[in-house]
Amino acid sequence: MKVAFIVDGEPKAKQRPRVVQTDHGSVAYTPRQTKNYEDWVKCCYINQVGRIKLQAPIRATITGVFPIPKSTPKYKRAKMIAGELLHTKKIDCDNLAKIILDSLNKIAYDDDSGISKLVVDKIYGEMPRVEITLEEIR
Repeated sequence: MKVAFIVDGEPKAKQRPRVVQTDHGSVAYTPRQTKNYEDWVKCCYINQVGRIKLQAPIRATITGVFPIPKSTPKYKRAKMIAGELLHTKKIDCDNLAKIILDSLNKIAYDDDSGISKLVVDKIYGEMPRVEITLEEIR
């Protein structure tokens, strides 16, 4: 089985958990921006794919499409759109994959440990988004 969906908006990175000191010790929590984006990824999956749950092993392909900076000259812009110039700035590929795959736990699959193959690309485009394809490997 193979499913594909799109998360509209600028790609986000998984942020590190924050730790606060309380009277009873330390408490770790997920930053609000990360939690909100994870909820958005879940919503996009359910709205576009439904409640389909894949079985491990799974191949995941994630493409982060980043906005082209407004100050980019036309000749560079054309190369970015053609895929000749790739996105090499923040966010890191691993943090992009982490937020997407963690978001889909218990929704698209039982656990992201079932992802056996992973391909992550960062490119430029007119409409920022993340394109995700999940495929059972048999």
